[in-house]
Parts: sequence; C-alpha cells; structure tokens
Amino acid sequence: SINCTDVASYDGSVFNSARKDTRNIVMTIRFENGLGYDVEELRHNIYKYFPVKQKLKMEVVSDKRTSYTYGYVEDVNIDQFSRNEFAQISIICPDPFFYSEKNIVTTFHGVEDLFEFPFSNESLTEDLIEFGRIRNEVMRTIYYDGDSDVGIRINIHFLGIVRNITIFNTTKREILKIDTEKIKTYTGKEISAGDEILLSTLKGAKSIYLLREGVYINILNCLDKNAVWFQLSKGDNVFVYTAEYGVDDINFTVEHQIAYEGV
Repeated sequence: SINCTDVASYDGSVFNSARKDTRNIVMTIRFENGLGYDVEELRHNIYKYFPVKQKLKMEVVSDKRTSYTYGYVEDVNIDQFSRNEFAQISIICPDPFFYSEKNIVTTFHGVEDLFEFPFSNESLTEDLIEFGRIRNEVMRTIYYDGDSDVGIRINIHFLGIVRNITIFNTTKREILKIDTEKIKTYTGKEISAGDEILLSTLKGAKSIYLLREGVYINILNCLDKNAVWFQLSKGDNVFVYTAEYGVDDINFTVEHQIAYEGV
C-alpha cells in the first residue's frame, strides 16, 4: 500500500509512506483416485490437514533454496458435485515474507562451530578438519542478502562480572545500551558468570530477557531510553560491542534469518 497526498499547486502527489499488506495464498487442488485413496477419502483429509482458523507452516522447497512462512486457514471450498472434484484453500499470512529455513549465526567472542557431517580427512599427517575455532573479536561484519530488512537475535553469555554494555551498528550509526546498574537494582545481583542476556529485535517479537539460574527475567526497563532495535539491511552491516568493565568476559553471538519477498 502506497500512501500519497494530493497537492493543489502541481501535478501528481507527495509520497507519505508505504507498507506491505498481508499475504493471501490460494491453492486449488484436484482430487484423483489412486495410491489406495478414493476421492471421498482425499476430501476428508483436506479438512484434517487444513482446519479453518488454525495456524499452519508452509514450507517451499526449490532447487536454489528452502523457505517457509506461517499462515491461518481462512476458508476451504470444495465442489464435491462436479465431474472433476477440487478444493480451493485460502490461507492468510500476517507476515508477508518467506524466511530461510536455517538461522545464520555470527560469533564475535566465543567458539565458532565448524564441524559438520559428512566429513573426510584427506591426509594422515596434516590436521585438515576444524571442529571449532575460538574467536576473540568485538567487531564483525554481517553480510545480509535478503529482500527486506530483518531483525536479529543477540545472545550475550557472561563469564564474569560485566558492567554497562553498549552495542553499535556502525553502518547506520545506531546505539543500544544496557544499564547493568539497573539490572543489579532490579534483580538484587550484578551481572556475573553464568548469566545470559537474550535480545530479540524481530518485528512483532521484540524483547530482552536476563536468563539467570534457569529463570527468565524481563529487563526491558534496563535499556537506555534512546536504544534502537537493530535491523539488518541488504549488504554489509558492521556491529561493535563494548563494556565499561569485563569486556573479555563476554561471549557475543548474533543470529538472523533471511527474508524473501517470494519463492
């Protein structure tokens, strides 16, 4: 939807804003006898697999990629009195984008997993296979190749006492600060070994939690009032993190998916 305002003094209009509407996926399926099923059985299965009002996941596998989206069944229309019986299924997807099946994890400080199956070591004298690599970086570039901006999940694992964390998106000059003094006041204990902060900037699911001793604590009020909920844009996105104290005791990872406009 493109929103514009007409202006009396010249031709055309002025652009105000744009938004992408919900996605409506409509499938038409014809029933045929075979494989041990008759048409009536297939019709009954349609009601079972596509229950009206219920949420479902649609996964599309192509030669180049696998992507998925979630939707709700709006309607199932079946013409059971025609010679070629078929069903028309309408699915409404509140989020209009498809997403990559796998999450992409970028490790700043911590152990980067490298070992995958299948594997083969082609040498008996050289170490060719890396099971993992220890990274010790506070700045990394995340390359994003999606069709639309997408949120990220940041996981901060603490190995010791850490105070006042600041995260920068230098590409967009955005800053997000976490006030650990407020966390100490709110929870009665400062950030220490074993704690984790889980930050999500996904649209519709923005949150920040402290995971301590198996309990999730909402620490939204511990964010700086000018904090920006980071979004990845197409191309290079450079992130940097720092802390007033204990920056070496932080394991920092960023996780994201790729958003596609279509399959």
